[in-house]
Amino acid sequence: MKKIILSLFVAAFAFSTNAQIKTPAPSPAQKIVQTVGLTEVTVEYSRPSMKGRKIFGGLEDYGKVWRTGANANTTLTFSTDFMVDGNTLKAGTYALYTIPGEKSWDVMLYTDATNWGAPAKWDEAKVAAKVTVDAIEIPMNIETFTISFDDLTNNSAVLGIMWENVYVPFEFKTPTEEMVSKQITALMAGPSAQDMYASAVYYLEAGKDIKQAQTWIDKAVAMTADAPKFWYLRQQSLIHAKAGNKKGAIAAAKESLKHAEIAKNAGYIKMNKASLKEWGAM
Repeated sequence: MKKIILSLFVAAFAFSTNAQIKTPAPSPAQKIVQTVGLTEVTVEYSRPSMKGRKIFGGLEDYGKVWRTGANANTTLTFSTDFMVDGNTLKAGTYALYTIPGEKSWDVMLYTDATNWGAPAKWDEAKVAAKVTVDAIEIPMNIETFTISFDDLTNNSAVLGIMWENVYVPFEFKTPTEEMVSKQITALMAGPSAQDMYASAVYYLEAGKDIKQAQTWIDKAVAMTADAPKFWYLRQQSLIHAKAGNKKGAIAAAKESLKHAEIAKNAGYIKMNKASLKEWGAM
């Protein structure tokens, strides 16, 4: 009996020393990936909660560098070069630091992104960008520290920093137009119908030279005349309408409708009928 009891004790002791109990992290980690134009932007940070505490001017002092989150420094990774306040920064990973104030914050991108929290010794030479932005009071408390991507366009986004009753907007821009224009210029040396189509649609949606868009979409449609594509014809109708060529827009929409009906594509049938009705052709 003593041997059995001893064996059970040894087994229990071994279990207690080897077992690892998992508990929730006080400040859970989050990773967000957002595409802005042609640039992929990744944020990695930890999310503390208020838990009844006064945050700014309390837990986090005004006028002092804050890691902008909890645990390791918050990081921003850009897949391409990007711009902050008119200055171009290289693709790569940056630590996000802030200096909270009652009315405004300093937001900084720091080239050393390997710190646990704020650097032990701050190095101004590693500050790649620094902007001062308004701290906007919001009419509610955000319990858990939150970073979001807001006000997305093809060329820019706002990184929203939120906690307690404060929202801090940090805008950055991406070189989408330059990147697309370089692709278009290179492809125009020997473009395919798809290249012509994509370039024309981009010009239409970006509000660029509509006459140039007309030239490209007309070439794309001509190059696929043996096997008409109803989606090409649909964009041709929209581009001609935008350029003020109502007759050309109606002709293209009718062709798009015909081929959409052959393909039994309900979405394009509906869109073409709506446009033809709007243009007085139905």
